[in-house]
Amino acid sequence: MDGLDRTDIALLRLLQADARLTNQALADRVGLSPSACLRRVRRLEESGVVTGTTTLLDPARTGRARTVVVEVTLASQREDDLTAFERAVVDLPALRACHLLAGEADYLLVLAVADVDGYERIHREHLARLPGVTRLRSSVALRTVVDRPQVPL
Repeated sequence: MDGLDRTDIALLRLLQADARLTNQALADRVGLSPSACLRRVRRLEESGVVTGTTTLLDPARTGRARTVVVEVTLASQREDDLTAFERAVVDLPALRACHLLAGEADYLLVLAVADVDGYERIHREHLARLPGVTRLRSSVALRTVVDRPQVPL
């Protein structure tokens, strides 16, 4: 990996597994002094490799137990049409991810909803009103087998 040595990768793995680790715990686990460890973590943050920290929530316990994946096809792939869609989609309730695709569909949306009725409401009130949309193809996940928020290193 460009510019990352074994120690950086070890730090990143540890931080992805538990971002609440103290600097002392990180330093101990990778064999660095606390000050050297802190300098490395700050360098990883300043370079943009580490973009922030977050707390992961259980979707079922937060009332968002259903995952819906939506393929979106636009009428045009002109730059201004893509930009209009992207600006509008960021405000979509329940949106977890939006990916621009190469292939048959133009975008792939991942939504976290309470149930099928909740998705139907989002579809009617929001998805169907997004600019430039000509086709929406939805799939409801029956069960999550793997959902890894970590980037493989």
